[in-house]
Amino acid sequence: MARRKRLEKKSESSGGWMTTFSDLMSLLLTFFILLYSMSNVSETKFQAATQSIQMALSGTGGTSILEETNSAVEKEPTPSADNGIDPEVEELYEKVTTYVTENKMNSKVSVDMDKDGVYVDIQESVLFSSGSAEISNPGQQTLDILANLVSTFDNSIVIEGYTDNVPIKNSNFDSNWELSSGRAVSVLRYLSEEEDIEAHRLSAKGYGEYNPSVPNDTDENRAKNRRVNIVIVYDGQEAK
Repeated sequence: MARRKRLEKKSESSGGWMTTFSDLMSLLLTFFILLYSMSNVSETKFQAATQSIQMALSGTGGTSILEETNSAVEKEPTPSADNGIDPEVEELYEKVTTYVTENKMNSKVSVDMDKDGVYVDIQESVLFSSGSAEISNPGQQTLDILANLVSTFDNSIVIEGYTDNVPIKNSNFDSNWELSSGRAVSVLRYLSEEEDIEAHRLSAKGYGEYNPSVPNDTDENRAKNRRVNIVIVYDGQEAK
């Protein structure tokens, strides 16, 4: 009877090494997944490695837990790839926003970007009186600060003028097109003549009321649409 009990005890404990081996394989698998999630591995190489480990763990016909965890370690797309914006544009955007913040201009201008470049948005009240294309003294001071930034880049600069949808009523301009174009040209000439920005880098466009940033349905929104943009154009070359 005692001999039989010893045999039974031996039989009950004979699978212990399998449990230890399984735990070890699980730890190795976890380590492998961690390394993969922190690296840049091609899908083809990963699938080959997956098949090798799967065969080692469960044979050619088994089901591997790698099949369940593969989707969990897919590499997330970078912001640049996701929004189509070149990393150099993002770097340029960071330089401009830092400059604006350091010069305490956040209440006067806003900064945005897309794949074509970086936009410095200046509200009408910062540069002009209502219905006028003559740059005010405070507006000149704002442009003086921005010119110091623009002069550090070699990029082309486009000045864009915009208005709201309220028809203009004065003797200087026949339409919002003329007003927006006149304001854009005034800023261009100031940057060229007063700040010595190279003329060949500068161009001006007037959009009138036809490209609003927000709906013209409130006084506040109409004020936002009366603006001038200084666009630092991204031409595919790194800004210096």
